Amino acid sequence: MKKARKLYESSSGDRWYLIRDASGALFIHHEANAASGGHVEHEDIASFLKRGEGPEQQELLRLIGTLVEEHPAHA
Repeated sequence: MKKARKLYESSSGDRWYLIRDASGALFIHHEANAASGGHVEHEDIASFLKRGEGPEQQELLRLIGTLVEEHPAHA
């Protein structure tokens, strides 16, 4: 069973999701808007983050940061 969490939706309708598939693999699922042809692409997380600093990458980094806030390290 795969699990998905929407990361970001642009004003033009593009959507990005963080996906964990049945094997446990994590990847980014991108759905282009209808005007762009509605193409669906999958990308590994490292490649997604290397592509730039757009709002979709910033949202993934924000989500990762919440893990630190919720679970402080013990010294």
